[in-house]
Amino acid sequence: MAKPMPVSPLAPASFPDLPVIKGVRFASAAAGVKYQGRTDVMLAVMDPGTAVAGVFTRSKTRSAPVLDCQAKLGGSADAGAAILVNSGNSNAFTGHYGQNSVAEITAAVATETGVPVERVFTASTGVIGEPLPHDRIVAKIGELNGVLEEGALEGAAKAIMTTDTFAKGSCATVGIDGKTVKIAGIAKGSGMIAPDMATMLVYIFTDAKVEQGALQAQLAETCNRSFNCITVDSDTSTSDSLMLFATGASGVDATGNAEFAAGLERVMLDLSHQVVRDGEGATKFVEIQVTGAASDADAKVHGMAIANSPLVKTAIAGEDPNWGRVVMAIGKSGAAADRDLLSISFGDVLVAEKGWVSPAYKEELGAAEMKKQEIIIKVDLGLGSGAATVWTCDLTHQYISINADYRS
Repeated sequence: MAKPMPVSPLAPASFPDLPVIKGVRFASAAAGVKYQGRTDVMLAVMDPGTAVAGVFTRSKTRSAPVLDCQAKLGGSADAGAAILVNSGNSNAFTGHYGQNSVAEITAAVATETGVPVERVFTASTGVIGEPLPHDRIVAKIGELNGVLEEGALEGAAKAIMTTDTFAKGSCATVGIDGKTVKIAGIAKGSGMIAPDMATMLVYIFTDAKVEQGALQAQLAETCNRSFNCITVDSDTSTSDSLMLFATGASGVDATGNAEFAAGLERVMLDLSHQVVRDGEGATKFVEIQVTGAASDADAKVHGMAIANSPLVKTAIAGEDPNWGRVVMAIGKSGAAADRDLLSISFGDVLVAEKGWVSPAYKEELGAAEMKKQEIIIKVDLGLGSGAATVWTCDLTHQYISINADYRS
């Protein structure tokens, strides 16, 4: 079994107390996909009436499980749904063997649970280019089906971890017309994190009743303000999957409801930020606020250019208030910018304005901001009303160590 890594210094104090979501049950087990004795597979089974939405990586080399999930979205909710997730092996770049692995796993889940195979989803995360030992997973499906329970979401969160140093969970409770709707989600992700989406797996469950088309649209829209606004290392995974299951067990129709949308966004933002806080080797959580851009799209381009710059990220790791690196990142982004209108702040410290260092700026003030564990970089382009916020972390030597030894 791999030696566990120290928990990220940016991790939450504890895993949250997630509410039971009626209409879905969970189980996890150790299948020995890559390591013996490590919990590495989870199964979730949803009741009939569950609507399913999903957003997936746009990688041109996406995995067999991703392709299978994409093909199955939009099916009838009459017979319920199931998803099986494994860690340790991504079943990506495995050709026909990978497709066969998906077929074997989904068929076995369908047989054990009674869920039609066209409503059985899978996901895999881990090493790319190695055949998935699906026989080990199939051998555990009967056991998993036998121990399904409503309150086992935390165990599921732990089962999908790879280089993560902590399990990630979040929840929200929403009042709609005097009734209560619950939302709970789990995620994994630590490296190979960049928009479209980010190596992320995210599963969110709600007892709300939402029509499938509306659920899909809402998930995609909210993803663009959360998971598509984070980056750890600018690398987009072959396996990214974000799925939302609405069981309808509460009997409350939340289709088009603003309170439900806000609760879902809180959960998705929290989970996306936890992914950044667990960035491989991260010691700093960084928020980049871009305003005054020619458009919102341009603002996001600038924000991601800053967030993905190795020079910016290593300066943050070294607690160096090197604002020149922010200027560099803006200049290379390709979006509209004017050197003589640009302003940059670290936290509330104005560093540069109108294309030059601020007369009031003192290096020790900028250095003090860089010593914080949570850092805000503000950029105003002075061109228009476009704005965007993105999140990233620093780049340390530990990131190199983790990824240099990833397959060993």
